[in-house]
Amino acid sequence: MTMLDDRTTATTWPAAYPQGYAVVDVETTGLARDDRIVSAAVYRLDAQGDVEDHWYTLVNPERDPGPVWIHGLTTDVLEGAPLFPEIAAEFSARLDGRVLVAHNAMFDWSMIAREYARAERTAPVRQRLCTIALSKELALPLPNHKLESLAAHFGVVQQRAHNALDDARVLAEAFRPSLHTAAERNVRLPLLECRPLTEWAAAPATPRIGHQSSYRANGWRPSRKRPPCPYPNPGRYTSGELLKQGMRVAFSGDTSVDRELLEDRAVEAGLHVASSVSRLTSLLVTNDPDAATSKTVKAKSFGTPIVDEAAFTQLLRDVAPADG
Repeated sequence: MTMLDDRTTATTWPAAYPQGYAVVDVETTGLARDDRIVSAAVYRLDAQGDVEDHWYTLVNPERDPGPVWIHGLTTDVLEGAPLFPEIAAEFSARLDGRVLVAHNAMFDWSMIAREYARAERTAPVRQRLCTIALSKELALPLPNHKLESLAAHFGVVQQRAHNALDDARVLAEAFRPSLHTAAERNVRLPLLECRPLTEWAAAPATPRIGHQSSYRANGWRPSRKRPPCPYPNPGRYTSGELLKQGMRVAFSGDTSVDRELLEDRAVEAGLHVASSVSRLTSLLVTNDPDAATSKTVKAKSFGTPIVDEAAFTQLLRDVAPADG
């Protein structure tokens, strides 16, 4: 028995704590509302955070798999995988009666809820718990709120980052000591309500797997002017830190996920999407930083930080609030 177990055994377990958890990770074709799940994993834990069992499945997204360099799942791998409606019942059995736990739980829950809505079903989840919120509640001394940092804090070894099964395992192993620490301090868990979608309107044209759709010319989405960003620009992005609401982000070159969808996701996170690069630009996103485009040339001349699409999509998972 570890020292942590000794302390927790001597601690009265808070009666208000849930009786079971489902630690979840999903990998997706992207971050927007029309993106799809390509793999899912669930670790079921008991009330004290001990593992009961685990489950993993691939999911055919019926469209291009998106950032293969992140999740490693190609069109060929996913083409023979089950569709979400075919795994929905088993997924539900794993979630039923438990609190959904995820790292940036809002993202995982929104993707899961949309898949259930498309399948004309409802996920049996009533509450979720975000491990980022829990680590903040516990004031853990983390350099940032990435899963790898949380894992390193508790000595959990990550073997295959962005593999749904391994990410869920890592999170389950890191969640247990977090839960025990919370119980020892009698900390109120940051539980939030999960509101399932009851309606779903699919896009007029559903792209099939293996064929990347275009949302630009001849696309389904009309052009529109975005409202101004409500937050002040906090300045440039610093490598290794979080993006902050109000930062000015510009994009250059081709992206795996459609540009407009990436821009939408940035706006939803509270960022300002800039059409050009200036001294006020916080960050440039490009998959080809060596290309001699006007934006990359200006970014380098101004010393503007540059990241690729994969890094940017990860940064979008946890954007810091604007300064009050």
